Amino acid sequence: MIAQNISNIISESIIETVGGTPLVKLNRMVNTNKFELYGKLEAANPGGSIKDRTSLFMLRQALEDGSIKKGDTIIESSSGNMAVGLAQACLHFGLQLIVVVDPKLNSHTEKILKTYNVHIERVTEPLEDGGFLGARLARVQWLLNTVPNSFWTNQYGNLDNPLTHHTTMTEILDALQGKLDYLFVATSTCGTLMGCADFIHENNLETKIIAVDAVGSVLFGGPPLKRLIPGHGAGVPSQFLDTSKIHDYIYVDDVDCARGCWSLLEKEAILCGGSSGGMISAVKKYADKIEDNSNCALFLCDRGERYLDTIYSKDWLLKELPESKSAFTPLGGW
Repeated sequence: MIAQNISNIISESIIETVGGTPLVKLNRMVNTNKFELYGKLEAANPGGSIKDRTSLFMLRQALEDGSIKKGDTIIESSSGNMAVGLAQACLHFGLQLIVVVDPKLNSHTEKILKTYNVHIERVTEPLEDGGFLGARLARVQWLLNTVPNSFWTNQYGNLDNPLTHHTTMTEILDALQGKLDYLFVATSTCGTLMGCADFIHENNLETKIIAVDAVGSVLFGGPPLKRLIPGHGAGVPSQFLDTSKIHDYIYVDDVDCARGCWSLLEKEAILCGGSSGGMISAVKKYADKIEDNSNCALFLCDRGERYLDTIYSKDWLLKELPESKSAFTPLGGW
């Protein structure tokens, strides 16, 4: 299995520890024996999320092709995880970093970014057409025109984003001896989603990929609505999404994300973030459509510590998502 003897490996630097994350069998998450469920534990990356892979791969490619050099300034829009992944990689490579964020950035992530000496640019008002993401992208363009020697990694359109996850897919398939029947992937930029889908398509695999989108996201044609849980869904269309390579999609709302997070914690002792909880809920909703004896996998995208003030705060849930009280019971009760 991937990373089985990782304790015997000496890495040359912290960035060499990105990837090779464990695949964990989630024995207790589904009340059925008809399929097996596995979680790709991306929280095991040194920066704490799957975006460590994306940020490192994009920066390495840009350094290798001469688009950037030591001392240059990287600019990116992020809801949190991409920012942390870039902060670590930029510090390693001697690059400056400016991150454009909106009010959904949680306080824990903000503290991490400040510790890495990242310059944080804030947008406070959403665009009428494009929401907060549109506002962040507009600020990125302004910064590119005003900051010398600046470069936009552009996680929303850089083809190195999906290309990153050909390696991720290889890790999952190696761990499962090639038998992967369903893969659930949360949407955002759709880089992870389409990187996995492209790999499946190019290698003529039978794996069915299920996109897990947020209620209020526009990616699959739904109306834009207010969303509280960052890290999945989008307020503008994806530049990567090709629905012909997606087997199906399913929506989850903020309560589904919270319910899934608390369920994962209670049953598997795994503390993960909002999109991971959303995928757990999505699998449960989709379970009746999954064939017997299937191997199913999903991404446990990031660490739950960044959500202690939101998803894992009972006070926050009762205030911001009061319907949670009738939807699930967190550890220790309400």
